[in-house]
Amino acid sequence: MTALLTVTSCSGDGGGGTAGGSSPSGAQSVRPTSTSTGTARPGEPRVLVKGREVTWGLAFLPGGDALVTERETAQLLRITPKGKVTEVGKIPGVSAGGEGGLLGVAVSPGFATDTWVYVYYTAKSDNRIARFHYTTGIGKPQVIVTGIPKGGNHNGGRLAFGPDRLLYASTGEVGREKHSQDKKSLGGKILRMTPDGKPAPGNPFNSLVWSYGHRNVQGLAWDTEGRLFATEFGQDRFDEVNRIVKGRNYGWPEVEGMGGDAARFKPPVLTWTPSEASPSGLAYAQRSLWVAALRGERLWQVPLLRNGVVGRPIPLFKGRYGRIRSVVPAPDGTSLWLTTDNGDNDGVIVVPLR
Repeated sequence: MTALLTVTSCSGDGGGGTAGGSSPSGAQSVRPTSTSTGTARPGEPRVLVKGREVTWGLAFLPGGDALVTERETAQLLRITPKGKVTEVGKIPGVSAGGEGGLLGVAVSPGFATDTWVYVYYTAKSDNRIARFHYTTGIGKPQVIVTGIPKGGNHNGGRLAFGPDRLLYASTGEVGREKHSQDKKSLGGKILRMTPDGKPAPGNPFNSLVWSYGHRNVQGLAWDTEGRLFATEFGQDRFDEVNRIVKGRNYGWPEVEGMGGDAARFKPPVLTWTPSEASPSGLAYAQRSLWVAALRGERLWQVPLLRNGVVGRPIPLFKGRYGRIRSVVPAPDGTSLWLTTDNGDNDGVIVVPLR
């Protein structure tokens, strides 16, 4: 299947347009290269956990267990590779509603000594990032970032530590487009910070902001060369995968998908129609990007060539598990763990890689 460079209006974070609809007329077709050799082939998935409610973020502890968030209940779960579920506890201060609630989770790269776990959540007045020492229980987390705009939708919410051991967060413009181009706002951005929530050294605007001009980013992943990629919900025509570069403007709301002044706006490396994607989580493993699709109800495999050019996207498991929210490689690299977001009977699916 050829991915399309188009934008479709977003009904919540599920994307816009008509479900199952065809590509818009006049869409520009991306012509990706042939699938590169040596990429992973996914095996038969297995359902590890089900019966949960709106499972959202997932991050691995050093021993191989996963921490999983539930958006509506604010519960943090611990799940073993054999499927045993332990409710660690509720994150205090979460105000769930619309697309807001308990969203991303990240484990410190120095967890063995510092035991920090990080969460991104919606509070009464804003979206926040907090951390707590896992060994002492959730307790009262230390809030390290406040003032991220909140709304009924487009709350962003992904957290991930980069190869530089700094913390990255994705935010949305919460339906207020002015945030995206305002470098003083934390909405519609990718943020980069120290583990205690301060602007990281080398940030381009002397603030937390790393890149701007985003609509609603919910996926972050680095390849083996340290290149950062992100998924982004479009509005009416095009969802995107972007290669994120320090200080660059990604165009929203002036540009959706391809087009615009390339000197001002960095174009995406890949686009789909929202009916095919509405992309949330993103991972890199075994020479491919893996994109979790909500409205598209599938997992996309996007081979990535050595120079960072994407190959032809491959749709996987279409319609089998409903809306897929997150995709994260297991620590040993032999599988991908997915979370689903269908409202009820959600959980974790494990996809072996071979």
